Amino acid sequence: MKLGRRTSWFLTAFGVWSVIIWTTFLKNLWKDSGGQAFTDGDHGRPTAFFWVHLLLAVTSLLLGLVVGGIGVRSLRTLRRS
Repeated sequence: MKLGRRTSWFLTAFGVWSVIIWTTFLKNLWKDSGGQAFTDGDHGRPTAFFWVHLLLAVTSLLLGLVVGGIGVRSLRTLRRS
């Protein structure tokens, strides 16, 4: 299957955007300024909120990498032809 140039750029941009957004989210989750992710501040045990949001962020980050990779591969294919 061959993707168009616009679609390839969209997938690449989506992948980059996803990596930036979810990396920032993970950093903020780890810092936890609201006190929801850990029981007793920075040194407490992780809560269910932390684990659910960590799973969400990691899954979304991996999907963003896959989608961005598809876009980059498609752009390389289009450049060769």
